[in-house]
Formats: sequence, structure tokens, C-alpha cells
Amino acid sequence: MKTIQIIQRRNIFYAVSIVFLLASAFFIFKFGLKLGIDFRGGTLIEVSGEGLSESDIKDNLGELNLDSLSVQVAENNSFIIRFSSDDDQQNQLVQEEIKSLGEEISINRVEFISSVISDELKKKAIIAVIIASIAIALYIAWAFRKVSYPVESWKYGVAALISLMHNIVITVGFFAFFGWKYGTEINTPFIAALLTILGYSINDTIVVFDRIRENLNKAGAKKDFENTVNRSINETLARSINTSLTVAMVLVAIILFGGESIKDFSLALLIGIAFGAYSSIFIASPLLVSIYFYKNKRLK
Repeated sequence: MKTIQIIQRRNIFYAVSIVFLLASAFFIFKFGLKLGIDFRGGTLIEVSGEGLSESDIKDNLGELNLDSLSVQVAENNSFIIRFSSDDDQQNQLVQEEIKSLGEEISINRVEFISSVISDELKKKAIIAVIIASIAIALYIAWAFRKVSYPVESWKYGVAALISLMHNIVITVGFFAFFGWKYGTEINTPFIAALLTILGYSINDTIVVFDRIRENLNKAGAKKDFENTVNRSINETLARSINTSLTVAMVLVAIILFGGESIKDFSLALLIGIAFGAYSSIFIASPLLVSIYFYKNKRLK
């Protein structure tokens, strides 16, 4: 099988990532993220009734021009309605409109999410992503502690951390674009998706790193670090692509047929996993080589 020169073309892949990162940064800082009621505060109403449908609820409430209106199918023919409003009069109008859909329609619960709680959720969400990323980097540094030459173990953790941040920033950038263009909102499921992306991405990266570690133990491998890393990537390339494509096909099916309630969650996963597969092959491992050449003052 012919060896693909991936490491030798690493500057091309760096350039591609920089373009995506700059575009993501532009959308994030220019337009920001469109926050849902989990992060802004609002009202949640659970309703149920025979013959009630998602489209009926949306059509009936459409005249009220509710901000951030979403309708999610729940169990036992019930629906979760969310919208951003803390106006008691408007909330009462919403309940009256729902009851007008039929005599058998019942309102099971009404909950209000305050802006104070929403601010706390935002802080905890950011902290969760940061802590998870740092913990993963520290774990990799520890796991590769016996690999000290030609690149120290902690630098594997640094390369992995940069790769993870690459995936997270680009995913957030896409949703900043979607929010600006299509009004896509982010709620707590989006944070769950980001944490899932971290876990999946690092799994791919560790597979490649582990093959590098195995190959470094072979005679003469440490003296030709660049080709050793390139060979390791080629040996795991088919596995990485096949695994990512399998997951991607499932996520595409969920996006197309899974309903509105999990569409954005699945879309975030699809974007993050796609760039996670890319970064584990074309960013994380090449960074090790770049670090190696920088250390030896032989930058190419």
C-alpha cells in the first residue's frame, strides 16, 4: 500500500484549519450565539391531549409572535413548549390559546426559568468545557509519560488540547453562523454535544498517538521522527475514516428523520465529529512533528 505523505504536507492542513478558525472567530465575535431559554430565561409549558400535534400547537401560537418558540414531543402524547418570556399576561395568553385547541387538552405543568439561573448555567457550561479539555490533556500527558524522546510526554497533551480547542471553536463558529442565518438557538443539549465531541475527538487522537508510541519502540524509529509519525497515521487512517463515516451516517439519519427536538444536538455532533476526525489525523499528530522540529531548531 502506497504511503500518503500527510506529515510532509502539514502546512497545507494548518492553512485549512486557520481559515476555518478565522471564519469561526468572525461569526462568534460579529454575531455571537443565539441563546435559547436555558441561557436567557423563559417559560416551559407541558401540555397533553388526544389528537394534539406539534404542527397544531405551532400554528395556534404563531399569531402571538413568541420569541424562541420551540415545541418538543414528549411521552404519553404530551408536548413541551418553550418560549422566551417572563410576562405573566403573555404567558396567560399562551395557556388560553393552548386550551382553545380542544376541551380534552390539559396543561400538566408550567415552569419559569429566571435569568439568574440562566446566567449560572452559562458559567457552568463554560467551566465544564474548560475543565474537561484540561483534564483530557493532563490524562494524555500522564498516559504517555514513558515516551520522553524525541518529544516529551506533556507535549502530546498540548497537541491534543490544541486539537480539541480547534474542534470546539469551529463547531461553535458554525452555530454562530446558523444563529445569524437561520435563527438556530443553543440550549443545554448543545453543551452536552460539545462535551461529547471532546470525548469522541480525543478517542481518535489517542489511537494515532498510541500507534506512534508503538512505532517509536522499533529500531531507528526515533531518529526519523517525521516518517515514523507519518507511517503511524497511515496505519490508522482507514480505521479513523471508517469509524467517523459510520457515526456520521447515523447522525445524518437522525437529523433527517429524528425530529426537531434532537436535530440541533445531532448537527453539532456531526460537525464536531467530522472536524474531530480531521484534526486527529491532520492537526494533532503533525503538531508533534512541528514541536519536534522547533525544539531542534530545524523548522521547515
